[in-house]
Amino acid sequence: MFTKAERLISYRNLKPNRKEGFLKLISIFSFLGIMLGVAILIIVMSVMNGFRSDLTNKLLGLNPHIVVEPNSSLIDKNFEKKIQKTFDKFILSRSFSGEGIIFSKNSTKGVIIKGINYKDLNTVFRKNELTNKNLNILKKGGVIIGGELAFNLKLKIGDKISLLTSSFIDTPVGSVPKQENFVITGIFNSGFYEFDQSLIYLNLTDALSLFEKNFNESNLDIYIDKPLNADGYKKQIQEMDLNLFVYSWSDLNKSFFSALKVERNVMFIILTLIIIVAAFNIVSGLTILIKNKTKEIAILKTLGVSNFSIRKSFFLSGFIIGLIATLAGILFGVLFSIYIENIRNFLSSILNINVFPADVYFLEKMPSEINFFSVFLVFLCSITVTAIASYLPVRSISKMQIINALKYE
Repeated sequence: MFTKAERLISYRNLKPNRKEGFLKLISIFSFLGIMLGVAILIIVMSVMNGFRSDLTNKLLGLNPHIVVEPNSSLIDKNFEKKIQKTFDKFILSRSFSGEGIIFSKNSTKGVIIKGINYKDLNTVFRKNELTNKNLNILKKGGVIIGGELAFNLKLKIGDKISLLTSSFIDTPVGSVPKQENFVITGIFNSGFYEFDQSLIYLNLTDALSLFEKNFNESNLDIYIDKPLNADGYKKQIQEMDLNLFVYSWSDLNKSFFSALKVERNVMFIILTLIIIVAAFNIVSGLTILIKNKTKEIAILKTLGVSNFSIRKSFFLSGFIIGLIATLAGILFGVLFSIYIENIRNFLSSILNINVFPADVYFLEKMPSEINFFSVFLVFLCSITVTAIASYLPVRSISKMQIINALKYE
């Protein structure tokens, strides 16, 4: 593709003499700009991919894959049997959720109260979130709370709490919110901060009693072996009874994942623009280089070297800078992404601040997932921009007149 003479001229162009110090500076800035742009783009995309994957796993860890809620009709045993017969591999579970307030000796806090059948404990907590999966811990009068909630309220297993809901009961002094006492029998840690600091599980019978509901008003939670196919199954279940609400796990978190996707795309565009700006420093560098080498170019033309060959040699000079910078950026970005959690811990200890606070980002550690297709996409994007930036200034070589060029000082 490139002759030995073209490569030789290109390599000489990459070593500017002392008089061309400004040209050397532009080349360095071009190299650093492209390298850092590529590296940061890979790091950001890896973190965003890891963030999405970790959140998906956490959400699927404690959430049902499909939820059927009563609407104009209730969920009776016949509907449940119909689903079980149609989809024999599905795991069905009843639940009820509502908002409430927890009272302890030390403090109070708003929480999400979720009632589940104690026999379904291993289905709900299927990823070892609980250290003790004894079914008895969720029998009548017992509750399981998140680790962060227990820490914030200074609670432990065996402590007594009260739960207050928006349901009202009639008393001699009027209607008052319903409140019942429970004992903490278990603590879970999902690794998802939002769950661990606001979610309380109790026996389904207790939850229905607390909210003044009956069994047919509870939700039907469905767990499937391939959660990513939940949307397809959701449509089939909805067709069984149009009077019920049917949601997949992605429906319940649609706004969150949409925001995450938009943020990822915006970051990609912004960082790509940084690469483009850095790459177009090559245009300035090559323009100055061609201007400084005008006499040498004229001599090459008088020796019979074609315009195309000279253009190729100068194009190669700019392209090599972009190529090496891109490869260096990919190497730096991939290594940084692999060891990002170690780097986060180091920065946190040095700066004495929490670089990745769990209460803001919902996760306890910095996630990172390298997608090699994305890395290839970044490489292709950077090389394309570099090739364009290297091509634009070399077009002027064809228009250069030999006589005028030889007179150039």
